[in-house]
Amino acid sequence: MKTKNLFLSAIAVLFMTLGLNAQNAENPWAISVGIDLISLQGDNTDSGVKIGAPALSLSRYLGAGFSIGGQYVIGKSANNGVDLDYLSMDGIIKYNLGAGKLNPYLFGGYGLTNFSDNDNDEGQFPSTESSRTVLGGIGINVPVGDNLNINASASYRAANESGTYNHLQHVIGLNYTFGTGDRDKDGVSDKKDECPDIPGLKEFNGCPDSDGDGIPDNKDACPEEAGTEALNGCPDNDGDGIPNSEDACPDDAGSAEMNGCPDSDGDGVADNEDNCPDTPGDKENNGCPWADADGDGVPDKDDSCPDVAGDAANNGCPEVPKSLVEFLESDQSRILFTASSSNINNGGKASLDKLKEMLDMYPTAAITIAGHASSDGSTAYNQKLSEQRAASVKAYLVGKGVDASRIDTIGYGESKPIQPNNTRKGRAMNRRAEINRRAEISVN
Repeated sequence: MKTKNLFLSAIAVLFMTLGLNAQNAENPWAISVGIDLISLQGDNTDSGVKIGAPALSLSRYLGAGFSIGGQYVIGKSANNGVDLDYLSMDGIIKYNLGAGKLNPYLFGGYGLTNFSDNDNDEGQFPSTESSRTVLGGIGINVPVGDNLNINASASYRAANESGTYNHLQHVIGLNYTFGTGDRDKDGVSDKKDECPDIPGLKEFNGCPDSDGDGIPDNKDACPEEAGTEALNGCPDNDGDGIPNSEDACPDDAGSAEMNGCPDSDGDGVADNEDNCPDTPGDKENNGCPWADADGDGVPDKDDSCPDVAGDAANNGCPEVPKSLVEFLESDQSRILFTASSSNINNGGKASLDKLKEMLDMYPTAAITIAGHASSDGSTAYNQKLSEQRAASVKAYLVGKGVDASRIDTIGYGESKPIQPNNTRKGRAMNRRAEINRRAEISVN
């Protein structure tokens, strides 16, 4: 009786153990081997409990928690001091009660059972002493390794033949589940293997890690090069957070704006495209500063006076001298002509001589001379006459030594009078070529 109690206590402990390595669709086959304990039940029995072996079973998972299989048990028992040999062979249907941390199951079945004393060898199947048996019970599988479980079960077995015994059958042993394929032979079943055709590692669900960077190949954007998890397995030699495959300068830390390249001079042109990487420049000039021959801060391309230092506000040319400004704003800048004439009078020549002196003092200045006419005559005639007057002023200045390239001319005809043309005085004032800041003669 003490042996029986210890056996039942072991079963109780197993039921309270957490864990699962269940027979299921991933592991449809299960084979068990163990030891057994037979306890006779009913009137006129005085059962002596003994441990027997082996207890063998094989089952196949069907689905929805159900399995079907067979069990073969050889054991020993005793009744009223007589030792008995025990033999059973059953067909069994099993139902798993859960698929969590605790996985008990119920089972039932039908089979044959033999009890025979040691002096009678007629207990082997088939035998006249064989009894048809109906059974039902409960069990549990507790994992101890991959696909390996400790199995314990207890069942009540009702014999349908006279001369035999109703009894309890307890079994404890090892259960191994199997049956899924492993095409790549990496120890991970095909159903769990994310890379079933390529040998891999269990920690990566059967996938390899070719570059050894801790990122499986199926999740590694660069499986042949060791990289970082942050970059999906791709390397970053310079540590700038841009993978080598997208980094125009993989060995020099840079910025995303520069495609992974540095910008040493901070001019917005990456060093790999900058012809002057240590000197801030212009992107349009390949990262180099524009030439500035006169050093006035206005690049030659924008400098109207590239060889003479000037002012940015004056397009790189020197500021207009005060004396020239005063001349252009005075009446001296207005050259008057007689009717229908483009000849310059003595007063006009004196003014132009003064202008020539100032142009010599300011060699970078360029001027525009605008000719005008009164309303006498036709519009076409007056337009031509105004152009002739502007040309006459230019010719005089050129004759005095002023470079012709510094002088532009334009004729406005009668379109811009400064006095009404309905008086003689007004018409006389309109027959003119002006040198002033409103562009009749102005500095370019």
